Order: sequence, then structure tokens, then C-alpha cells
Amino acid sequence: MIPAPMPTLMVVPTGIGCEIGGYAGDAIPSARLLASASGCLITHPNVMNGASLYWLDNRIHYVEGYALDRFAAGDWQLRPVRRQRLGLLLDAGIEADLTLRHRQLMEACRASLGLDIGPVITSDAPLEVTLETGGSGASWGRLGRPDALLRAGECLKRAGASAIAVVARFPDEVDTAALAAYRQGSGVDGLAGAEAVISHLLVRHLQLPCAHAPALAPLPLDPQVDPRAVAEELGHTFLACVLVGLSRAPDLVVDGSCRPDDLMADQLGAVVVPQGALGGEAVLACLERQVPVITVENRSVLSVTSDALAMAPDVLHAGSYAEAAGLVMALREGLAPESLMRPLQRRQAIG
Repeated sequence: MIPAPMPTLMVVPTGIGCEIGGYAGDAIPSARLLASASGCLITHPNVMNGASLYWLDNRIHYVEGYALDRFAAGDWQLRPVRRQRLGLLLDAGIEADLTLRHRQLMEACRASLGLDIGPVITSDAPLEVTLETGGSGASWGRLGRPDALLRAGECLKRAGASAIAVVARFPDEVDTAALAAYRQGSGVDGLAGAEAVISHLLVRHLQLPCAHAPALAPLPLDPQVDPRAVAEELGHTFLACVLVGLSRAPDLVVDGSCRPDDLMADQLGAVVVPQGALGGEAVLACLERQVPVITVENRSVLSVTSDALAMAPDVLHAGSYAEAAGLVMALREGLAPESLMRPLQRRQAIG
């Protein structure tokens, strides 16, 4: 008998250079495995966005990072839907030729994938994205005109969009050492932190599913690009994965209403997160709720570990996502994970 699905959260923080999940969709195989093990996986665009590549799975719920934090904290619920009506928000700072490429991609997704896309709007001023790197090495960024972003998002919501894909013009960094390192598989995604700023701002303001794709000039051909970064080299736009992900993203229920099929934080059976990235809001909220936390060996520039947070007894450790999937299956079956380990310690009497 197949056990009931066990909602599981998979978090791979953006812009910290994770070996798995720090590149263009390279965490998708791990997400698919965890979805199979749990029957219900809740994760965020950084895990599922593969630039020119994507994967749809009805067991995987695509939830932007700010909304995922609110869900884990119990503030919002997730309501599965058959489809979303996607609004497309284009930065006024994108050149005409590059704008046309994104519009053509949108039409291709309508014609070839059957996605419901429209309305479309261009911001009334360039969004002015700048990129930064923190002292830890993690990427982040700034938005010069957040007001223009929010006005455009409000217009799309009034026009009937139930989810919003954003395309902002990002700085081209063809000659930088950081980009070269990233393409060779040893650096941090310099765009990811700024992307999170944009999507977090929109989701918090509009309370709709949102995700971002950067507009960039195509990179020169390089036969030595790391396989994890190749998906970003294949086309003129990264928009396809965002449109596909948002097309079935769950609605965000923020008013406290509840239906039988809604997903709620108290249904979570596990959260899977890199061992060095335990300081995020979603993970800490799960710890407060005593949701089992599975940490995976997945190196990044951060070192916020279970030992650093003095929570070693409260987490399960996995050497890979394959091992994490086994622990998720054990929890789903109602097995005590320690029963699978050796040596098996004796229980001590408390009286």
C-alpha cells in the first residue's frame, strides 16, 4: 500500500554558490527524486529554473522564496490550481531587439506549450538593476526604481493576471573574473541575489505568485563551460522556465480561509536544506514547529551549520540528495530514521 503524500520542503538558498542548486536548474534531478520520495514537494524557483530548460511535475509546487517563508511560518497557505493566467512585466530598460526576443518566447510558449499568457506591460521607467557581492561571497543587488516595478505589477493584477513573470535588464559582465569562474563551475551566480530582491518585493506587495528572468546579451561561445551552467548558454532568454513554473504555481492564500486541498505548514513532514545554509527564515520556522530537518552535504560560501546553531541533536544528516530521499521515504512510512542506522543505541530509562 502506497502511503499518503507527505508535504516536504526543499530549500536551496539563492546566490550562495551551492554545488547543487547554484547553477541553471542543476537541482532539478534532486527535486524530482525528493518529489517521488515524498509525493508532494514544495520548493522555489532557484531549484526549478533551468534557464532554457524546465520540468513540470504535478507533485512539485513552485513557490517564490518570500511566499515560501510565509508559508513555512504558517502565515499563508498554498492552494493548488490547474493553471495560472500569466502577466508578463518587461523592464523599460531592455533594448528593442532583446525585448522582441522575450515577446517571441512568450508567443512560442502560448503556441507550443498552451500557456495562458497575457496581459503584457512595460514598466514606465527603467528598473535600474545593479549587482553586489556581500562579504561572505554571496550575491545580492539593488533596484533603482522599485516604484516602477510595483506600478507595473499593480497594473497587471488589475488587468487579471493571477501570476507575474518579470524580465529586468541586468548588467552584462562578459569580461569579469566572477562570471568566468561561474561558467567554469567554481563561482557564485552573480545575478541570483538581485533576482530575489525583485521577486520578493513583488510577492510581498501583490501577494501573487511571481518569478524573475534576467535579460542579458547572449554570451560568446565557450566549449569549456561547466555542464551545470550550460542551460544558460543556449538562447536569448531565460524566460521559458519561469513561465512554465508559474503556469501551475499554487495560489497564495493570505486571508486565513482554508479549503480541503490547501497546503498548510502544519502538514509538513520534513524540510531538506544544505548543511551550511540553516539560517533562513523557512528552516528556522520549521525547527520551531518541530518539523524534521534533513541537512545535505552541499557546499556553498556559507557555513551556517547545525553545529554553529547548536541544533545538532535536532537534525538528520545526509551525505547526498539520494540519501536525503531515503530519509524522506522513511519518515513518510512512519519509520524512525535511527532504526536504519548502526550501531543502534540502547534506550535509557528515565525513572
